[in-house]
Formats: sequence, structure tokens, C-alpha cells
Amino acid sequence: MDKNLAFADYLVFIIYFIIVAGYGYYIYRKRKKNEHDAKAYFLAEGTLTWWAIGASLIASNISAEQFIGMSGEGFFLGIAVAAYEWIAAIALIIIAIWFIPVYLKNKIYTMPQFLKTRYNESTALIMAVFWLFLYVFVNLTSILYLGAVAINGIAGGGYLHIIMIGLAIFALLISLGGMKVVAYTDVIQVAVLIIGGLVTTYIALTTVSEVFGVGKSAIAGFNTLMREAPEHFKLIIPRPDANSSQNEINKYITFPGVLSYAAGIWIINLNYWGCNQYITQRALGADLQTARTGILFAGFLKLLMPVIVMLPGIAAFVLYKGGHLPQLVGGKDGAYSAILTFLPTGLKGLSVAALTAAIVASLAGKVNSISTIYTLDIHKKYIQTGSSERAQVFVGRFAVFVAMILAVLFTWNDLLGIGGVGGFTYIQKYTGFISPGVFAMFLLGMFWKRTTGTAAIVGLITGFVLSVLFNEFAPGLFGNDTWFYTAYPNGKGAFEIPFHICMGLAFMFTMAVMILISLAGPKVNPKAFELDKEMFKLKPTTTILIVITLLLIAALYVKFW
Repeated sequence: MDKNLAFADYLVFIIYFIIVAGYGYYIYRKRKKNEHDAKAYFLAEGTLTWWAIGASLIASNISAEQFIGMSGEGFFLGIAVAAYEWIAAIALIIIAIWFIPVYLKNKIYTMPQFLKTRYNESTALIMAVFWLFLYVFVNLTSILYLGAVAINGIAGGGYLHIIMIGLAIFALLISLGGMKVVAYTDVIQVAVLIIGGLVTTYIALTTVSEVFGVGKSAIAGFNTLMREAPEHFKLIIPRPDANSSQNEINKYITFPGVLSYAAGIWIINLNYWGCNQYITQRALGADLQTARTGILFAGFLKLLMPVIVMLPGIAAFVLYKGGHLPQLVGGKDGAYSAILTFLPTGLKGLSVAALTAAIVASLAGKVNSISTIYTLDIHKKYIQTGSSERAQVFVGRFAVFVAMILAVLFTWNDLLGIGGVGGFTYIQKYTGFISPGVFAMFLLGMFWKRTTGTAAIVGLITGFVLSVLFNEFAPGLFGNDTWFYTAYPNGKGAFEIPFHICMGLAFMFTMAVMILISLAGPKVNPKAFELDKEMFKLKPTTTILIVITLLLIAALYVKFW
């Protein structure tokens, strides 16, 4: 089980690179006549098909933090972590039915534009600057760092900086062609991601079946996992009691059972999929039916993701518990890399290609969103107000280049300390503090005509302050057991409120504050959106796709509750 890559692995990877780069160049040449069309560059307006939108959403979403982080959580928690993916599928249904019609009817192309249209210029500018910093110094850096570390580990070590530069250049080649190139190359990326991921899962399951002497079958391997680790196949983690071990308490802190579904996991998913430029940008240039179908297709693909990113983690746990995974290094976050050591020559290269596809697609999608926000919401409005479309495309490309350079500089020697806290935790920590306020601001702005600009700004600040309060200080200030929460010992000498509960509490109080402030304003805010029932009507084919997705999710929860 040589961990290093052989010639055949490099050959498979080179073929993948040539196919993606070649297809990207082909798409770029096709749209070259519109090369200086700003909306075509930033939004691929009117040219993306539903399958391109759906595939691009998944390719941009699944990255190293999912492959490494979610596989690690599969090792630690088990199938409970799949709720992030399966609830995301329901969240995407909600976005497709109710959010996207509001964006498209009001010709919203960026999230700061939404805030300016619905609230005021100040709110939009504050959030534009915030999102740029978040995308560059949290998302882009963590994706690049985690991806480089993961591939470096698979390659045998010693290539971290070379891999980092290679990933950055690969992403730049794709993203400089604009949204259409990003989206259509994502179709190949997601195909490689799924095929390579499924191969890894298959090898993991057959390895388990062989090690435990039940043949060489993926189904036998899966049954072995359920037999050897039954606690890893429960979606709802039980609440700790006086007899619970620290490990059981830590699991509940990470994912607090039924209470996760009360608010926290919904806020995470609805905010991420519905109020995030990085994600919604793929659908904002399409017509309503195409956008809806693409989003629902992404939701359907979401049901498959736990098989790719979670099951290898559970397989690693069972093998490690039985003493059959001595190559596991770095605790739970090393689970996926350890499983890859079982892959034969050639297939290991395919898995590296799958991981690279996930990383590069996320990097390209992120820098495209960074350039869109900077160019349309800052540069065009405050720096070069009369800029031509050609100038906007040039500025957008320059922003892509600068963002990637900054990401490389800050990850070169891990200046931000991503490796110390873990990439998945790093992203959750810094995005989670702002999510309750942002989601409240968008939700009330869309569907309550009385919401005011003052309420939006106060809500944003309130959500952040309350998130910090509940996550960092509440147990010390108010005690460990109150009407609103229970804090648990985290094994590090302190008590901690589960993160999902903190988010739910922050969101609840933020909504209350925003509603109270808005009640002092006019009954109908002059900047409120006009909504009508026709916007939310669904075609029969759309309804069928929604019903199928919901039935599959229901079956999964009935099976693994």
C-alpha cells in the first residue's frame, strides 16, 4: 500500500487536466465574440442550461473541506453529519420555489445589489466589503490550504507549495474566462468528482468486507459497517446525561440531536444556498424555469454526496477500531487520506483528480464571485462610475488575479492559522458568527414589506454580537443551564453551548429586534418588493422533481432515524 503516486496515477491526472483545460478553452472561444460583455462575463446571462447550473452549484460547494472535513466527521459522528447534505436538498427546494423568483423578478445580480435595492446604499456597501474579506481571507484561503495539504499528503509529502501554486494557476485559467467557462467546466469537474468519489467509496467498502472476511463486495462491506458501528448509523445523536462519556458529549456539542433541526442547520443551509453570491450567482442570469430546474437538480445530487464524502470516514473508523488502519495520521481529518492508500495504481490518480476537481471548481467559483462583487458593487459605483463594459471585464479579471495572489500569500506559511484549528472549523467559525444576522436581513427583506433599512443594519450587528455572546461568553455570564440553553463540558476545562443552538438563539433574538424596530416605521416600506402569487407557481415537472426528492429524504430518515 504505497502512499506515493505512480506514473499511471500522474498520467490519469494529466489526462483530467487536459480535458478540463481544453474544454474550458473551447467554451471561451465560443463566447469570445461577447468577451467584453460584462453581464456575459460575470453571469453568463441567458446561456447556462439547467444541468450546467446544477452541476456548477455542486462543484462549487463540494471542496476539500467536504472531502477531508466531512469524511472526518463521518469517522467521528457517523451518518448524523449527512444531515448537512440532506437538509441542504430541502433548503434548495425552498430557494427554488420562494427565493429565486424574488431575485429574478427584481433583476438582482449580486447580493449587495439586493441590499441596496431593498434597504439602502450603506447596508449594501458594508456587506460588499464584508463579503469580499470573508471570501478572500476565510473561504479562498481555507480551500487552497486544505486542498494543498490533502493532495500533498497523498503524493507523499514535500510538494505543498508547488501544489498550492498549481491549484491557484489551474483555477485562474478557468476563472479568467468568466462565469460561462466556470459553469461549463464544472460539469466535467462534478462528473470527475462523483466518479472518483464513488470509486474511493467502493474500494473502502470492499476493503472492509475483505478485512472482516465476508468476501469482496461493497454491499457486504456496508453491512459490516452497520454491524461493527451501529451507533454511526443514527441520524439523531442522543442528549447526554450524567452517565455519558466525554466522547458522547463532544458528539452532541458538534451536532445536538433534534435541536439541530429546530433552527441551526436550517439557518446554515438557507443562508448558504439562498443569500450567498458564491452560490446564487449561477442561477441569477437564467430565466425562472431554468434556474429552478438547475437548483432542484443540485438538490437531487446532494442526496448522493454523503456516499462520496461520509461513508469513507465511517469505513476508516471501523478499520481503525479493528486495528486495520495503522496509516491513519492526524486523527479524524486524516480518515480520507488513509482510505486512499488502499486504492490501486491508476485509481489513486483518479481520486486525486476528483479531489482536485472539487478544489479547483470551488476556487474558480469563489474568485468569480469576488470579482463580480468588487466590479459591480464597488468599482463601478465608487471608483470608476462611467466605466465601459470592456473596462469592467478587465477590472473583473484583475480582481480575480489579485484575490488569488492574496490567497496564496496568506496560505504560504499558514499565516491565518488554518492548520491549527482545522479548515472545516475555521470556515464554520468565521461564517457562522454572521449567518444569523445576514439570513434574518434577507428573509424579512424579501417577505415582510415593513422591514426597514435601520432594522437591517441593527439586525446584522445584533446577530453578530449575540453569536459571539452565546458561543464564547454565555456559560460564564449566565450559568450552564438556563431556560434557553444547556452548556456541556467540552473536555478542555470549559463549558460550551452546541454551535447549532447558539445560531438558533442568535437568529431568534435578531428577528425579534428587527421586527420591533420595523414596527416603528411605515406599514409598507417604500423600498419593499412587490410579490404576487404567479411568481411562486410551479410547473408539473418541477412539482414531480420536488416530490421525488422529498420522498427519498423521508425514506432515508425513516431508515436511519
